[in-house]
Amino acid sequence: MSIETKINTRIFETFPKLESERLCFRAYKKSDAETLLNIRSHKAVSKYMDTTIPKHTDDTEKRIEGYHKAFKNTKGITWAIIEKSSNTLIGDFGISHIDKQNSRGEIGYILHPDSWGKGYMTETLNILIGFGFKNLNLHSFSANVNLENENSKALLLKFGFRLEAVFRENFYYDGQFLDSEIYCLIQSDLN
Repeated sequence: MSIETKINTRIFETFPKLESERLCFRAYKKSDAETLLNIRSHKAVSKYMDTTIPKHTDDTEKRIEGYHKAFKNTKGITWAIIEKSSNTLIGDFGISHIDKQNSRGEIGYILHPDSWGKGYMTETLNILIGFGFKNLNLHSFSANVNLENENSKALLLKFGFRLEAVFRENFYYDGQFLDSEIYCLIQSDLN
């Protein structure tokens, strides 16, 4: 029996707006740049991001343009996470590095610390992991996690992700080599 592994590229015709009980998931707008700057530059958030910390809205405007370009080129989807009750941007969730040949995507997410501990990221993963498997037709997800980010590791394990590899000093950032942990979720893990 063969398994169909073709990515559903029709998803990339119109940005998929989704929602859960308390959250909406939509495309980033240029007007979100200042809020995104406040989230990505927050010390508690940036502590685990091994990327350049934005200093100006120009930086986050470029990031948003990159999200739009990745979507247009069918390489990734990044949703802004909006809290419905306040209509506030509180973070994002992305499926990037979409590997069409192997039906695999890498997830990444951030959430403003004011929204931590409220179950928002659990709610987000419930919707968007399901979307990736059912609508985008992914076979698996990977997640690259900073070794010190215990909350992120716990969240992934809660959803059935398994530690797949530990790469020692495989990533050079900010003058030092860092270790990475790679987690994986295969669609059949959910059965």
